[in-house]
Amino acid sequence: MTSAEATGPRWWLRDAWLLAGRNVRRILRAPQLLLMYALIQPVMFILLFAYVFGGAIQTPGGNYKQFLLPAIFVMIVLFTSTGAVAVGIAEDMERGVMDRFRSLPMTRSSVLLGRLISEVLRNLVSIVVMVACGLVVGFRFHAGPGQILLGFGLLLLLGFGFSWVAAYVGLLAGSVEGAQGLGMIWVFPFVFVSSAFVPTESMPGWLRAYADHSPVTVMIDTLRAWFNGQDAGGLAPRALAWAVGLTLVFMTLSVARFRRTSK
Repeated sequence: MTSAEATGPRWWLRDAWLLAGRNVRRILRAPQLLLMYALIQPVMFILLFAYVFGGAIQTPGGNYKQFLLPAIFVMIVLFTSTGAVAVGIAEDMERGVMDRFRSLPMTRSSVLLGRLISEVLRNLVSIVVMVACGLVVGFRFHAGPGQILLGFGLLLLLGFGFSWVAAYVGLLAGSVEGAQGLGMIWVFPFVFVSSAFVPTESMPGWLRAYADHSPVTVMIDTLRAWFNGQDAGGLAPRALAWAVGLTLVFMTLSVARFRRTSK
């Protein structure tokens, strides 16, 4: 194989896919992680918010389950995308696994990309579980299959962008303990200061200004419109811009940090 082939796009994607397979096998060998992030957590949040808080919150249209489920889809995908990434990368750094990868003829970015691809696959499992549970509690799609799939595709792309943020956090943490401390704490302001569980109109003006422009609010409102068969207007391009922007910025920062760490 020539050096040009070893550094070309096909070689880069092949490295990433092989490492994604390695991470998927690790997940399957620790099924408790899959159960927690992809099965138990989605069901728990849907039941909690639908039946404990649902009767106390007034929403547009009056059907809280239709209002809630798109928010749960976004929240669980973000939690799943970020929950294990920072800790997993910090653990590989601490155990010297990353040093072994550096000794192999592979690009630095493919090492990180492979882990993030495996998280996308875990998110797919979470989405299947959430849709099934949502249908059981009374949520209904009022859109065609194409629009539904497009909505979930955009959601996975946003989750991928947040995964790169988590990768950067894991590289900065320097240890598993540090990554566990930082973990998902930075995700909570995105999720809970948004239109996820209450309309933003109920928030103070200064807080609403942030919530209305948050990537989480934009994504949730896009899914609410699409899944109810409505036009999302300019929300979808904004959600796409957030997803692409987060990916490009934090992919660049993460790869740069990974290279500096290896020196």
